[in-house]
Amino acid sequence: MNAVSPELDRRFRDAAATEGLLDAAFDFVDSPIGPLLVATSTRGLCRISYDADPERELERLSRDFGVRVLRSAKPIDPARRELDEYFEGKRHTFDLPIDVARLADFNRRVLRELARVPYGEVVTYGELAARSAQPRAARAVGTVMNRNPLPIVLPCHRVVGANGKLVGYAGGLERKEKLLRLEGAIL
Repeated sequence: MNAVSPELDRRFRDAAATEGLLDAAFDFVDSPIGPLLVATSTRGLCRISYDADPERELERLSRDFGVRVLRSAKPIDPARRELDEYFEGKRHTFDLPIDVARLADFNRRVLRELARVPYGEVVTYGELAARSAQPRAARAVGTVMNRNPLPIVLPCHRVVGANGKLVGYAGGLERKEKLLRLEGAIL
């Protein structure tokens, strides 16, 4: 069996992405809070996962976006660049197209309001619920935050408990604290 050279393999993956032959592309991005699995669909950035089990993530991407899923760095490069700038403190907002079309209306509405929470500021679950026109839905907002497919870019780390304490973060409270310290929201 002949092995394919790494260069030929990379060129194949890049060509598949360039020709629009992929439903989703993914790659791994190094960050100060650990490796991130980053994926994009034909519509935009669709997933950022901490501590990702690649097999499980590939299965989820295939189920959510289509079976043509391939690891390819090129489609992820814009997200990699913006994430690097964010972690260097040079970027306070993201300019990436995002794909949350498959989510329920309520979830999209909450994530849209979440995206408006400025860099370096925090909001409570209750405040975010009120901004989403569901003032009594703080727990439901917590569920949306826990299932946020795009942490960091859709900054669920900026949501705190009613008492201002750091609570509930799918990436772990240590990461949430690091992100808020990076943004200067906590000292």
